[in-house]
Amino acid sequence: MKIRTELTFPGTLKDEPIICELCKKFDIILNIVEASFSTDIGWAILIIEGHDRELKNAFEYLKNKKVVIDNTQEEVAK
Repeated sequence: MKIRTELTFPGTLKDEPIICELCKKFDIILNIVEASFSTDIGWAILIIEGHDRELKNAFEYLKNKKVVIDNTQEEVAK
């Protein structure tokens, strides 16, 4: 399954490699479509691909880190 999502990172996470950790902790493929980060806030539009269980675990990890997850939708094959 391929998911497109928008993530917002609080400034408190600015020194944590959250996106890198996603790829290490979970069996997913991640594509950063667009992103911007500052000391106060960061955001990223990602396409994440993997099995349902891995995606669910990855999103739980993000929620536990207080990352806001918006506009999540399944990508349709082109």
